[in-house]
Amino acid sequence: MHVVATAGHVDHGKSTLVRALTGMEPDRWAEERRRGMTIDLGFAWTELPSGETVAFVDVPGHERFVPNMLAGVGPVPAAMIVVAADDGWMPQSAEHLAALDALGVRHGLIVVTRSDLADPGPAIAQARAEVAATSLGEVAAVAVSGATGEGLPDLVAALDRLVAALPEPDLDAPVRLWADRAFTIRGSGTVVTGTLGAGRIRVGDELTLSDGRAVRVRGLQSLGRAIDEVVAVARVAVNLRGVEPTDAGRGTALLTPGEFGAADLIDVRVTGDDAHDLPRTGTLHIGAASVPVRVRPLGPDTVRLRLDRPLPLRAGDRALLRDPGLRRLMGGVTVLDVAPPALARRGAAAARATELATMDGRPDERDEVRRRLLVRRADLRRMGVPAAMTPVTGDWLADPAHWSSLGEALITAVTAYSKRHPLEPGMPVEELRRALDLPDRALVEALVSPPLAYRNGRIARPGAGDLPAPVAQAVALIRADLAENPFAAPEAARLAEVGLGPRQIAAAVRTGALLRLGDAVVLAPDAVEAAARALATIPQPFTLSDARKALNTTRRVAVPLLELLDKRGHTRRLPDDRRVLDQAASQNPV
Repeated sequence: MHVVATAGHVDHGKSTLVRALTGMEPDRWAEERRRGMTIDLGFAWTELPSGETVAFVDVPGHERFVPNMLAGVGPVPAAMIVVAADDGWMPQSAEHLAALDALGVRHGLIVVTRSDLADPGPAIAQARAEVAATSLGEVAAVAVSGATGEGLPDLVAALDRLVAALPEPDLDAPVRLWADRAFTIRGSGTVVTGTLGAGRIRVGDELTLSDGRAVRVRGLQSLGRAIDEVVAVARVAVNLRGVEPTDAGRGTALLTPGEFGAADLIDVRVTGDDAHDLPRTGTLHIGAASVPVRVRPLGPDTVRLRLDRPLPLRAGDRALLRDPGLRRLMGGVTVLDVAPPALARRGAAAARATELATMDGRPDERDEVRRRLLVRRADLRRMGVPAAMTPVTGDWLADPAHWSSLGEALITAVTAYSKRHPLEPGMPVEELRRALDLPDRALVEALVSPPLAYRNGRIARPGAGDLPAPVAQAVALIRADLAENPFAAPEAARLAEVGLGPRQIAAAVRTGALLRLGDAVVLAPDAVEAAARALATIPQPFTLSDARKALNTTRRVAVPLLELLDKRGHTRRLPDDRRVLDQAASQNPV
């Protein structure tokens, strides 16, 4: 299917023309038929001689209903510009054309109606001149009469040529279907209609609304018949499960889960005659959505827009900025950035304007990574930026120059930390993450390379955490004391005398130079094995008193030492509080 929007001044015969082409009534409401003008969007379709199907979005022509017109024009790739031969080019003709130009529509056709009432030549010439100066460029023109049918075969042939020239849609793209109508059907529930510009939808698919709420596709209809799958480009009605019509009205989008972010602050380029003289507020029209915005000028043609509610936008999106008070189109909008940086520092706005001047709305992965320094690949995808770079870790992409500077900063930070904390075995990863202002500790670990090493949650140089000479000398003195009696743990006074405080003891324990049994109770690192050998020489099972005598130590040492022997499996504690060595336990079961 191919979708074409009508455009043109009120009462120039758009609906009559669609009716003549399709045999269908595009004016859905009795009020529209009574007044002879299209107030809301109308839809009709027909099959062309080539076998292709073309669906028309018949949009309003009256100035009061321009927002409805924008909802119809926004999602479609081609337009049929209708001008009456007896009326000529009119204000709404110009506004509709300006909207098409601002949205970058490149495929179109001029149709001059009422050729039976006036010479169509002047209207064709003027319309061609107006259209040629826009994004549509030179387009074909056909004169017809809806009343007599004259010229309709030529129009059908021109439509066949028009749809044949339309670009192929991306069927693998994520779905973003802007709802232009929402209503309830008894027995079916909520139905939304829209133009599917890319991707595909299947019955049973789970989609999300703009607000992130999950919905499921209960049914699909296109061209008046139920189908199991619809592919772009197509007019489609989607029957949803789990949502009310009030929650999925015009401007809501149905989205592929996880493929779009919600943007309420965007940087854009504005084009048009009034782009240099923008008011502080306006309305942004994109797809079928209309959202009030606050405007902050940045550069000659770039502005920052703050949206009253977030929309699922991507870099490169085309939109319109309109002044609803003055009822005029302010300009076309190209979205440059849907996740722009804050402008808190002095000079930030000017620097940002300079940066935006280099952006054209065609997102480039390397440029985006360079600007953001660090960014998740999934976040880039949600911004509309294709991602092919190799992550530095997990899903993280990094600007190469920034990544290199982070590596240097890591070495500097670890070196400085080692000097400040000579007894520590390295700098904790979480402290490094904060020092380098990184969003994920996995990035810290990914930065580690020789001569640095990662172990036990810390980053250090080889040899970091080795005991400083004064501490090593103090440990040697205590080891000499223990050589005479391995289980006579030195008292606190002796430890203080040689210069071993809590931090020094902790460092000695980390390096394996001492074994700590409890606060200020330290032994040589081989004390556990030595105790097991000593206890093997006494009768089994044995009591705490027996062990204390065998080890020639005090209760202060014997109690925690036996508990450590139990923990390491050297001994087994019996119900009567006696113990046996593990090898003896198997020979003397209780």
